[in-house]
Amino acid sequence: MREPDDLALLIEAAREAGRIACGFIGEDAARWDKPGGEGPVTEADLAVNDHLESALRGARPDYGWLSEETEDDPERLDRDKVFIVDPIDGTRSFMDGSRTWAHALAVTENGVPTAAVVYLPQRDMLYHAAAGRGAFLNGTPIGASPRDGLDQAQILAARPAMEATHWDREVPAFKRAYRPSLAYRMALVAQGRFDGMLTLRPSWEWDIAAGALLLQEAGGACSDRRGRALRFNNPHPKLDGVVAGGQAIHAKVLAALRRR
Repeated sequence: MREPDDLALLIEAAREAGRIACGFIGEDAARWDKPGGEGPVTEADLAVNDHLESALRGARPDYGWLSEETEDDPERLDRDKVFIVDPIDGTRSFMDGSRTWAHALAVTENGVPTAAVVYLPQRDMLYHAAAGRGAFLNGTPIGASPRDGLDQAQILAARPAMEATHWDREVPAFKRAYRPSLAYRMALVAQGRFDGMLTLRPSWEWDIAAGALLLQEAGGACSDRRGRALRFNNPHPKLDGVVAGGQAIHAKVLAALRRR
């Protein structure tokens, strides 16, 4: 029997998610703050989440489910395959009326991503990857940057990552840029538009899983801030930051970071 095509399912679900989200006006969408200081959520986030859960779990009822906008169910830990999704990555940008927000969808098997989509509907950018099948933007193959010099590298990072306490000797003199969606940052590195990215704070799996596969399939490298391989569907679904880039830049950023 032919294996189901998880990537095709994710692409179809992501495109419909984009249509749903774009039906809301970000500045006018109802919004509120999540408990525990976990940031804002809007009615658009929940509408997209409802669609994704219905479409994806309806098609694959034996897969587990982990989403930013669904109460976590430890039952997912007993499933080999799990959907890991962020209905809208970059909610604050969505609320501000910016176009820089994304739907991030992934399937993992035994902790490893096997299919992934990062979709920015208002920029008409759909990144996708499946294990062993390459990474693509709107159907065109993409690849990570071959740059090997850190001083000339362009790295996506938030300003707090540049504090001296994070670095072993001195803060590297790379060129820093920023984009609000973590999944989009990882996709841009997979595309080779930037040489690397890093976030040094604990990061939710749903922000990372799709981008991790894009980077792998684009020939890049991705790890936590200490250089450890990323594994997903953990009991507490947070990872110890992310460092990603072309192979050389990834190694040089890790070498420059303070590991303590």
